[in-house]
Amino acid sequence: MRQSLSNEKRFSGPLVEITQLNAGYDGETILDDINLNIEREDFIGLIGPNGGGKTTLLKVILGLLPPKKGTVRVMGESPQQARRYIGYVPQFTVYDSDFPISVRDVVRMGRLGPARLFKPYTAHDDAIVNERLDWVELGDQKDRALSELSGGQRQRVYIARALAGEPELLLLDEPTISVDVEARTHIYDLLHKINELGVTILLVSHDLNVISSYVKTIGCLNRTLHYHGEKQVTAEMLKTGYNCPVDLIAHGLPHRVLAEHEGR
Repeated sequence: MRQSLSNEKRFSGPLVEITQLNAGYDGETILDDINLNIEREDFIGLIGPNGGGKTTLLKVILGLLPPKKGTVRVMGESPQQARRYIGYVPQFTVYDSDFPISVRDVVRMGRLGPARLFKPYTAHDDAIVNERLDWVELGDQKDRALSELSGGQRQRVYIARALAGEPELLLLDEPTISVDVEARTHIYDLLHKINELGVTILLVSHDLNVISSYVKTIGCLNRTLHYHGEKQVTAEMLKTGYNCPVDLIAHGLPHRVLAEHEGR
């Protein structure tokens, strides 16, 4: 991997500051009294049961869901103002397999923004696109159709697209949920390297044992957030201290994942 073409430090404080946050939908509180600072070059694994509020927290940081209470600042600005600093990879990305779009053109979309929807791509844009494809080890696939790639390769394309806007913060919502064990490990290896290049990462996952090998710190979110300031966290700690149930299951390899839970 080559170093980023742009390593500008735009803000000296925490990238994300969340204070006494309450958020939810239609009168129902999903997040209750959340306090979290995300520092530059953090790699945080966010775990928790289904319905615990992980995706909801990402939506708040992205400015897609306003808080009911509390404050959220991203790079010192409101989430809506700071979207240009954030790259986002959703849990599922729908695409038309019959549409002949190339890998390069998918990643180019990450260079677009409200101010330049109808402007042509520049040589600088293409340099960033090529670099981000190198970051996810798909530089030699840029002219192929997206539909020709494997599921794991497509996820890496979507990660490259999220990185093409040169974000300070990368949010990923269970990016390996639909890929096999080998592709999952490859994606986590690449995210580790991307974090070493200076990109701050917040990764949502159910897979405690796997992500604990990569992230720097772990938070458990089950309506309230229990932030564990180091990655050494055990299943017993999650059950007894954080009310986050964990089961041991196997998907090719044994690993611990968070069990279903009645909490939202």
